[in-house]
Amino acid sequence: MLLKTFGWSFAITVIGLALAGVLWGWQGLAIVGILSILEISLSFDNAVINAGILRKMNAFWQKIFLTFGILIAVFGMRLVFPVVIVAITAKLGPIEAVNLAIHDKAQYQELVTSAHPAIAAFGGIFLLMIFLDFIFEDRDYKWLSWIEKPMAKMGKLDMLSVIIALVVLLVTAMTVATDAAHGAGDKSATVLLSGVAGLITYLVVGGISGYFEDKLEDDEDDEDEEGAAAPATKGTGAAVGLAGKAAFFMFLYLEVIDASFSFDGVIGAFAITNDIFMMALGLGIGAMYIRSLTVFLVRKGTLDDYVYLEHGAHYAIGALAVILLLTIKYEIPEVVTGLVGIALIGLSFASSVIRNRRDGRPGDTSGTPSEVTSGV
Repeated sequence: MLLKTFGWSFAITVIGLALAGVLWGWQGLAIVGILSILEISLSFDNAVINAGILRKMNAFWQKIFLTFGILIAVFGMRLVFPVVIVAITAKLGPIEAVNLAIHDKAQYQELVTSAHPAIAAFGGIFLLMIFLDFIFEDRDYKWLSWIEKPMAKMGKLDMLSVIIALVVLLVTAMTVATDAAHGAGDKSATVLLSGVAGLITYLVVGGISGYFEDKLEDDEDDEDEEGAAAPATKGTGAAVGLAGKAAFFMFLYLEVIDASFSFDGVIGAFAITNDIFMMALGLGIGAMYIRSLTVFLVRKGTLDDYVYLEHGAHYAIGALAVILLLTIKYEIPEVVTGLVGIALIGLSFASSVIRNRRDGRPGDTSGTPSEVTSGV
């Protein structure tokens, strides 16, 4: 099971480190290894979030996530994305941007870093929406019940998460962005525009995937009510079509989430190297492990056995969203971001273990309503 799921990650690690050693020597090998660890530490909560979505997909789409999806993650977000950012912010052509990245690495790094306020605002608001929609939803299992119970009641107000996200964006633009650390001058307009773009992206992609998912569930309920006496072909085509659409848009949603998580990794990588190929290789290896870990969590049923893991991951997302917005003005070490996420997930895992032992049936997710909502 372990080798089957992580086999490609192990193979890519060996090949990637060997390639780094051949191209850049021992120093390059060390840098690529450090970047891989950086990516894994910053994105562990990403794997838990992805697993919560990926477990709704069939085996085919899980394979798409691990194959085609990893190409987008590695080459799209870790190699192409920084070049595109430079091309847009510096108003350069794609070829000019690539030449700059290869031949003038210092200028390339400066341009990517100056685009940080826009990147942080987009990613921060997108991730904040994920956290808010989670915390405002009434769930059977509550981890921090003293927070989640009142939040679930507040969540009955329509569009509350959108309102809060817009308020946070306005406050950020009027305070943090007025004296941005990355790039001189007032970045308020840039932050507002990018934050709104992040909000729109979340609402569009998440809304469409949610629509098709709900539609599919409704069709399945209708089929269950019809019973075994219904004709074998009745509703089959529609169900398959809806499943495909739902899976496709959920896949897009996963890719946007991965993109938002990768922002801090790409920016943080410049503290280690400004060589785009070292960066892509190191972060790409780390991204492979996150993908494999996602599938591992799904196939092992870990989120069903340890019911508070998703809570911890979403709290980590909320923390990352706040940190991203704060980094528009303040320098926050990547190690802080990584440790916050790992600490929250670790605490949620420990709470899940305690719950399972208290119930006397480790891994069992059943229980009475009082047991289910007890939390910490």
